[in-house]
Amino acid sequence: MDNPSPAYRSPFLRPWMSQSGAAAPSGGGNIGLKGIIAGGITGGIEICITFPTEYVKTQLQLDEKGAGKRQYNGIVDCVKKTVSSHGVLGLYRGLSVLLYGSIPKSACRFGAFEQFKKHSVDERGNLSPGKRLLCGLGAGVTEAIFAVTPMETVKGSNQAMRFYVMETCKDKYRGGDPTKPVPKLLVGVFGGLAGAVSVFGNTPIDVVKTRMQGLEASKYKNTFDCFCRIWKNEGPRAFYKGTVPRLSRVCLDVAITFMIYDTFMELFSKVWK
Repeated sequence: MDNPSPAYRSPFLRPWMSQSGAAAPSGGGNIGLKGIIAGGITGGIEICITFPTEYVKTQLQLDEKGAGKRQYNGIVDCVKKTVSSHGVLGLYRGLSVLLYGSIPKSACRFGAFEQFKKHSVDERGNLSPGKRLLCGLGAGVTEAIFAVTPMETVKGSNQAMRFYVMETCKDKYRGGDPTKPVPKLLVGVFGGLAGAVSVFGNTPIDVVKTRMQGLEASKYKNTFDCFCRIWKNEGPRAFYKGTVPRLSRVCLDVAITFMIYDTFMELFSKVWK
């Protein structure tokens, strides 16, 4: 009697292509599309939750010291005056603009990261530190090219930092086992840490960008002139104006983003093969 032939096994098959769980990528051919859909949903939910802190941060940055008497004395004063003048919904003025931008940005970012990660992991599904950084940078650049205004393309490195910190923290927790799931609460903690790291490197750029887009942008010749005037008239500390509300917003933002994203990717790995 002839022995049955062994089942054919593709030489290109990788463990993470057949293993389930959010800890390792699944559904190889669809992972980029899953990332786009999950990322878009995540971006919409996240901005609706965190927008009031973004609004307060922007108001404080526009409240320039050199423009005479300041309108706000701080975060609490800004919130009180806004609610008093426009009601609670006043804290959501301008939400639609960011909502329309946040969904495609988040979709591009996570879709690109999953696609880059798919082609960079080793046979066990692990990413080396260098490839981790490159995948995050690639995601940020993709987002900048396809979904972000040219002035914000410098933020590609910002996304690289967040993905790098997040993936590094996850890898440390898993102890080298890519199939080990990470608890959602811990994902949130790692996300908050990743957000905090990115804030301190990006806040000066964000301050200059906000001034250039504000009502008094015409008084600046260009971005460099804006930078020089802020330094001369208000001092270097002005570049970190609004850091506290921004820190609270970004930490919450990144924590929520990664928690929601992981949840949707887990769901997709179960129902979308």
